[in-house]
Amino acid sequence: MNGESVDSINNKLPSIKQLQCFLAVAQELNFRRAAERLRMTQPPLTRHIKCLEETLGCELFARNTHEVHLTETGLILVEKATYLINEFTLFMREIKNDKTRLRIGLTRTLNFDNIPELGHKIKTLMFGDDIDTQHLTSSQLLNFLSKGQMDIVITGEQSLHSEHDFKFHWLYREPLLLAIPSSHPSSLKEKISLTYVADLPLFWFSRNANPVFYDKCEKYFQRLPFLLKRRKEPDDSLVMLSSIAKGKGMALMPRSMCTFNQEGLCYRELVDDVAQSLNIDVYAAIRKNETREGVINGLNRLLNEKPVIQPQN
Repeated sequence: MNGESVDSINNKLPSIKQLQCFLAVAQELNFRRAAERLRMTQPPLTRHIKCLEETLGCELFARNTHEVHLTETGLILVEKATYLINEFTLFMREIKNDKTRLRIGLTRTLNFDNIPELGHKIKTLMFGDDIDTQHLTSSQLLNFLSKGQMDIVITGEQSLHSEHDFKFHWLYREPLLLAIPSSHPSSLKEKISLTYVADLPLFWFSRNANPVFYDKCEKYFQRLPFLLKRRKEPDDSLVMLSSIAKGKGMALMPRSMCTFNQEGLCYRELVDDVAQSLNIDVYAAIRKNETREGVINGLNRLLNEKPVIQPQN
C-alpha cells in the first residue's frame, strides 16, 4: 500500500478527542452535563460529535428538545470506543515508562462520579499532573498491579487467588438496583424483591468474569423459593438495557451505573433484606510489599474518613 493510500485512510479515522466526547455524551445522555464533565463548553462538544457522525456517515444520537438517546450504531460504538481509548491510554503509559507518576486503576464496573462517599476522595487524589488513571475490569487491574504497571487499584470485591500478593482495604459498599421493564406490575413499587419479578429472566454473566461477586449472588439465588431463569448477558450493557426496555428480562446493576434512560426501562431498589445480600464491596488494593511513600500516602488519602461499618463475613 503506498503512502497516498495510507493518508487517505487516516484522514477518515475519528480522533481520540471525538471518541472521548462521544463516550461522555453516551454516558450522560445530556450534552450540557457531558461538557461540564469534560471541562469544556457545549458548542465545541457538539462540533466534535457532529464531525464524528460525518466521519462515520451515520447518526450516533437521536435528539429532540427534551431527550438524547443512542442509536443502534451508537450502542455498538460505545463498546468499541471504550476499548480503543483504554488500549491507547495503556500504550501511552507504557512507552513513557514514567516511574514518578502515581498510576491508579479504577474498575469500570462502577461510575465513581455518582458515588459521593468515595468519588470526592478519588477526585482529590487525582488532582494534578502526577496522576495517571485507567478504567478496566477488576481482574485486568489486579493483573497490571501484580506486574508493577499500576500502583493502586480500586476493585469490586477481593480476588480469590491474590491474598498473598496484595493488601486489600475496604472502602465502600455499592448497592445494586434492579433494571426492569416499566410495563411490569412491580415497577409500581418503590422497592422490590426478586420474588415479584420471578417471571422475568435475569441477564447473567459467566463466573470467570468475577468469581467473588458471582458466588455472592449465587449464594442468595439458591435460597429463593423458585428457580431463577437466566439469559446470557450481552457484552454491551446498553444493548442489554434496550432489551429490558422491550420486556425481555431484568438485570442487577450497580446503583452508580443506572444512568441510561430509555422509554420502557426503569430502575428499582431492592427490599432491605435482599440488599443486604446483593451488593458490591469496593476495595483499594496495593502490592503487599509496597513501601514507596507516594503510593502509601495515596492509599491513606483514600482511607481517611472511612466508614466505621465494615462488611460482615
